[in-house]
Amino acid sequence: MSTELDWFKSSYSGSGGDNCVEVAIDAEAVRVRDSKDVGLRPFAVTPAAWSAFTTYASGS
Repeated sequence: MSTELDWFKSSYSGSGGDNCVEVAIDAEAVRVRDSKDVGLRPFAVTPAAWSAFTTYASGS
């Protein structure tokens, strides 16, 4: 895994900047972290699990 990941903020985080989740996607996993404390280790899920979560979360 590359140590340099391209993190981006969730489109659902809002403009207040206080409850933000960032994700980085690579070939192995989708990594998720709290943007307020990027020093914490992110957790990783499989792309299939992330897809199922986002489908569920969007109500589709």
